[in-house]
Amino acid sequence: MILEGSVKVKAPIDKLYDFVMKPESIMGCLPGAEPPTIIDDKTYTGVMKQKVGVFGVKMKYTMHLVETEKPKFMKYEGDGEDMTKLGRFNMKMDVRLNQVGDEVEIVYTVDVSIVGKLAMFGDRIMKQKTKQIEAETTKNLQEKLKAMA
Repeated sequence: MILEGSVKVKAPIDKLYDFVMKPESIMGCLPGAEPPTIIDDKTYTGVMKQKVGVFGVKMKYTMHLVETEKPKFMKYEGDGEDMTKLGRFNMKMDVRLNQVGDEVEIVYTVDVSIVGKLAMFGDRIMKQKTKQIEAETTKNLQEKLKAMA
C-alpha cells in the first residue's frame, strides 16, 4: 500500500531538517509515539500506540536511515510488529523538503506492507488513519518549531 501526502510548516529548511533528523524530536510530534531508543546515528527503535478501527494497536518498530541529502531528502526503511500479535509491517519511506518562501513543504511517500489482522482494514481505513496522524503531527511539529524560534 502506498501512502502519500504533503504538509507545509513555517520554518527555515535547515532548521527543519536538523529537527526531523533527531528521532527524539520528530517522534515527539507523532501522536501515540513513545520516546525512541537510539541504537546508532542511523537506527532507532520505539513503540507507537494507535487505534485502528476497533483495535488498539501497540507497534514495536525499528527504523533505519538509508540515505540522506542535507537539507532536502531522507530515505528510511523500517519494520515492526504489534505487541499483541495483530500483525506486522515492513516499510520504505522517502521524505523531501522543499523551501517555498518562508515555509517548507514536506512531501512523503510510504510504501508499507502489512500482514495479519491489521491487513484486513485495507487501504481506505489505513489512508484515513494516516491523514489523522498527519494533521496532528503537523500541528505538533509547528508548535515545537515555534518554541525553538
